[in-house]
Amino acid sequence: MGKTGVGVLLSRLVGLDDSAAAFSASVGKELAAVELVSDELLLTFVDGTQMAMYDDGQSCCEHRYMTTDDDLAYFVDSILLGVEVADAPSLITDYYDDNVHDVQFLKITTSKGVFTMETHNEHNGYYGGFTMRCKLRAQEG
Repeated sequence: MGKTGVGVLLSRLVGLDDSAAAFSASVGKELAAVELVSDELLLTFVDGTQMAMYDDGQSCCEHRYMTTDDDLAYFVDSILLGVEVADAPSLITDYYDDNVHDVQFLKITTSKGVFTMETHNEHNGYYGGFTMRCKLRAQEG
């Protein structure tokens, strides 16, 4: 991966975040819905709680987004068991302008198997890195 952006560096230095606690509180819960909404993985549990997982490392001159090729609806009624994060190799998308496309995989393990989210960061070569966050939210609607 290329250089690390300011947003990612500050997150790593300060680390004032309750992502680990939010995820730990959700492990073992049954999923009522699994959705990709506005570049966030939104997990809704049968007990009415929700957890959003997203990349919060935004710096200047970056375009961040999340995708998946998996059928997220298949994982409804499964139990959340764990998560793994893995980096993919960086791709230079334009050798003249040093445009870089970084990808990080977010592998969610459930009782029905694993689904993979891809977090993308397209930048000019001076930024990079990912800051995956988990946040518990009140259920909407």
